[in-house]
Amino acid sequence: MNGTDRSRGFFKDVKRLIIKVGTAVVTRADGRLALGRLGALCEQIKDLNSLGYEVIVVTSGAVGLGRQRLKYRRLVNSSFADLQKPQVDFDGKACAAVGQNNLMALYDTLFSQLDVTSAQLLVTDSDFRDEGFRKQLDETVKSLLALRVIPIFNENDAVSTRRAPYEDSSGIFWDNDSLAALLALELKADLLVLLSDVEGLYSGPPSDPQSKLIHTYIKEIHQSEITFGDKSRVGRGGMTAKVKAAVNAAYAGIPVVITSGYAPENIMKVLQGERVGTLFHQDAHLWVSVKEVCGREMAVAARESSRRLQALSSQDRKKILMGVADALEANENLIKIENEADVAAAQLAGLDKSLISRLALKPGKIESLANSIRVLANMEDPIGHVLKRTELADGLVLEKTSSPLGVLLIVFESRPDALVQIASLAIRSGNGLLLKGGKEAKRSNAILHKVITTAIPDTVGGRLIGLVTSRDEIPDLLKLDDVIDLVIPRGSNKLVSQIKSSTKIPVLGHADGICHVYVDKSANMEMAKRVVLDAKIDYPAACNAMETLLVHQDLGQTAGLNELIVALRTEGVTLFGGPRACKVLNLPEAHSFHHEYNSMACTVEIVDDVYAAINHIHQHGSAHTDCIIAEDQDVAEVFLCQVDSAAVFHNASTRFCDGARFGLGAEVGISTSRIHARGPVGVEGLLTTRWILRGCGQVVNGDKGVIYTHKDVSL
Repeated sequence: MNGTDRSRGFFKDVKRLIIKVGTAVVTRADGRLALGRLGALCEQIKDLNSLGYEVIVVTSGAVGLGRQRLKYRRLVNSSFADLQKPQVDFDGKACAAVGQNNLMALYDTLFSQLDVTSAQLLVTDSDFRDEGFRKQLDETVKSLLALRVIPIFNENDAVSTRRAPYEDSSGIFWDNDSLAALLALELKADLLVLLSDVEGLYSGPPSDPQSKLIHTYIKEIHQSEITFGDKSRVGRGGMTAKVKAAVNAAYAGIPVVITSGYAPENIMKVLQGERVGTLFHQDAHLWVSVKEVCGREMAVAARESSRRLQALSSQDRKKILMGVADALEANENLIKIENEADVAAAQLAGLDKSLISRLALKPGKIESLANSIRVLANMEDPIGHVLKRTELADGLVLEKTSSPLGVLLIVFESRPDALVQIASLAIRSGNGLLLKGGKEAKRSNAILHKVITTAIPDTVGGRLIGLVTSRDEIPDLLKLDDVIDLVIPRGSNKLVSQIKSSTKIPVLGHADGICHVYVDKSANMEMAKRVVLDAKIDYPAACNAMETLLVHQDLGQTAGLNELIVALRTEGVTLFGGPRACKVLNLPEAHSFHHEYNSMACTVEIVDDVYAAINHIHQHGSAHTDCIIAEDQDVAEVFLCQVDSAAVFHNASTRFCDGARFGLGAEVGISTSRIHARGPVGVEGLLTTRWILRGCGQVVNGDKGVIYTHKDVSL
């Protein structure tokens, strides 16, 4: 049941309204006139006229009606032999000339039966270029309305200089929807009603059960969310043209409602403030709270877009990623400008150097990100991949398949490149995505989000990836466990801990990146020096950078260890020591072993052997990435098997713990969780599974009606 809408209360002040009648309202599915519908419409207009409203009509349908009439004449005048020949379609302008006469005659007949007088006004695009014409038009309409005559406008397609009435969209107006919007402005209407064959504007094609009616169009929400279906079966542009006209009129100050021309009394219901159709108003954005726009609406829109993405072919999803990569490279200069502005603001604010380092998009970074996206695009499609196939019984086959998780919420700090990686992984894995970046990267995130979502085709919708702009919205988003399926925080220990304690939504991520390198007594010290330096200085702010160096006690007084310590100091690394290292190496004492520097600093400690190193890592580490440098293979195997971390390396830098370096294309983050995904989380970590059962009429019937075989079937 429709209720009144407080946002539509201003309709009580409407005096002059323009009603645009679409071709789909005027005609039936077979192209013939919908006499009953048109008659009911004329009755509504008559009632409005009697109530003192000034009603102006803009009608479509002339070309369609003319074509129907000419087809009939050709049929009547053709021989049987003529009808066997290929039939050439009629010239659109000829159809318009015939149809205008017939359409106006019909309106005149219907209105005459209701004791109402109507008048025809045919206009062309070029007429409105003449200021004298526009003035005369205004005076003529005023005279007609004063006499209670209904002016009926139509574009004069018969003599229009437009190349083809259905194709050319140039000029001051380009169809009867845009003509109606233009007349609303020219004639100072209080309201424009666009009548269609559906209830209003939907979030997707009206035939899609998932599409929802949008009661109030808010540009900030719906501009990139809506997916249009096919154009009108008979008119020029269908809903796309109506929305464009409605937005133009609304933002010029004329309220617009798109509603069904099929339902009786809809125009009167609109004027009474009932919530029918879709309202367009220049102040609509003020009627919806920012939290509503950026919270549940964004999550629902992301889910709906993700389902459309999943419905595409693998090749089409690949094309989207390739388009994103190309768009990033094409907009590199613009991205660089915005990123440099963020970096300058961070420096001016005196933010930590490690944060500024993560914030900056260094030379070559955009190219590197674009190439990573292309690698991801060329990987095997992860969606719908059959993981296991089992014959349950004869003719009854069960498949375990990979499937997207749904909607992801990613909260990250500082690093704008993370936005690109996460967005590309979401597209590849078929997931919807909400992103909340740090305020210090606001401009970088905004431009990257715009570039990426602009590259996503309308068939999916740019709201596949939503950008949350306020930190205040995070608590509300964390409550949306019914529409958000996974939260992945990328940032400080404090951020991750806060999120874990504030939501029922599963959380995937790591709180700290306290990575260790253990140098065994069997290590090649030249190799050790090379690996340790890379692990610390290649990118000190990264979560996979070395934070603690553990050294076998037998190396305590050796030249090899001294050279390693000197090399670290030479590179500018500040060293702190545990109790034993402080004495042996004369280092200042570290405040805690469980500390992530994220800078050119690290802790050094001396341990008895590999088992002591393992115990130290388990007691003080974060289960992220840990490494052993050793030539003794038995010692190395002990370390690799017993260290309980997401990634454990032998004779290789901890910096290799990265989705791109692992060949995952990109990573959404690194997880130290033990459930679902662990280590660098690429596409596979953003998937779950579904069971697909294919049968031929089998029933359980107390397990009497089937003989189970439970055979594995090769893939």
